[in-house]
Amino acid sequence: MFSKLRWFSLRTLFLFLAGTQFSFAQQADDPIKELVARLSLSSYKETLKGLTQFGDREQGTARNRAAIDWIEAKLEEIGCQNIERLDYEFNPEPRPPRAPRNRSAQTPDLTTATGGSVGRNGNGPGGSEIFGYRAMTGVNRDLDAQPDARIRELNRERPVNGSRQEIYCTKVGTTYSDEMYIVSAHMDGIGVNEAVNDDGSGTALVLELARIFNSPDVFTERSIRFALWNNEETGLNGATAYVEQRAKLQGIENPAGSGIYPEPRWLGMIQHDMMLWDHGAPLADGSVSRDQRREADVNIEFQSASEFADESMKLAFAFKAAADDYNTDYPATVGPHMTNTDSTPFMNVVPSISLRENERGAQTGAGWNPTWHTPSDVWTTFTDDDFRLGLNAAQTTLSAIARLTGTKLRD
Repeated sequence: MFSKLRWFSLRTLFLFLAGTQFSFAQQADDPIKELVARLSLSSYKETLKGLTQFGDREQGTARNRAAIDWIEAKLEEIGCQNIERLDYEFNPEPRPPRAPRNRSAQTPDLTTATGGSVGRNGNGPGGSEIFGYRAMTGVNRDLDAQPDARIRELNRERPVNGSRQEIYCTKVGTTYSDEMYIVSAHMDGIGVNEAVNDDGSGTALVLELARIFNSPDVFTERSIRFALWNNEETGLNGATAYVEQRAKLQGIENPAGSGIYPEPRWLGMIQHDMMLWDHGAPLADGSVSRDQRREADVNIEFQSASEFADESMKLAFAFKAAADDYNTDYPATVGPHMTNTDSTPFMNVVPSISLRENERGAQTGAGWNPTWHTPSDVWTTFTDDDFRLGLNAAQTTLSAIARLTGTKLRD
């Protein structure tokens, strides 16, 4: 009996060690693990910091155009091919006069109440406000509300109607070049700030992924388009212009017989918007923590009311599975409330998801994020814990897209 047990234990130990060695071998040969390791907090922050030199990058201004030029130079520097610009017009009607607003509500102290009702204890109007803190969530356009003189000057110019541009580049697939995933963020912001979270955080993420996927030793079976939309803050106009101009070109070889597809068929659209802030629910007095909450996560949203809801949900869970395997600091969750970002014009055309720090409808829209469109969306507001959440979102998308596009590394 003893000898049989001893033999069984030795055999079990042998199989365990063999399995462990096999697991280590798999990890060593895992190209996705290698690609994720090429992401770094310092590089992500450096790219994001570069965007702050242009202030809020509001559409229709010289600072917006300068930021587009900077993004193009960045794409060229990291080896992107097929860099293109899309032109469109933006000529809205003049805004009606607005009543003066309470400046204190637009420049909230992140640790104190900023006015408005608090519904969690029963003294608020309900709806989304039952979650607590209810600061005004309108857009700040008051220069004097920004305490930093340098940032005030960066954002002094007001937008004018006229021609607009946005920029994208494409990693061409080696096997299925006629199919692609769109990886995107919006580069414009608003609020007399540096637009660090909204949406420098998403723009830097897309640029970092473009850097890694365009490394000389990286090959993808399917194509990837890295798109930086304009005019998101005015109503998703840049992304809408792209859909209107490019959707009908999908999968058309041009010139015929060339094997070149200027607009590969869309397999999925992945938007990144406001990646840094997940500080949790406000307290009953409306105060908001300055610290990233311990339970912070990368939220992956699809829209349950879209025509591609089932396919989008499957895409969202594919991203969550990748996050489970490769994220280093924060987990990912899936929610069905994607809204008010550049994936919306795509959601009834192709499976579409959005990555950001939490569900906008229930949390951001209820005032949980006091940096949203306010003078507080500046570099000094955020800590490395916040930036690391953005980095983990980058890990999520990189690993998921690498799987979906059949990414391989050249030895």
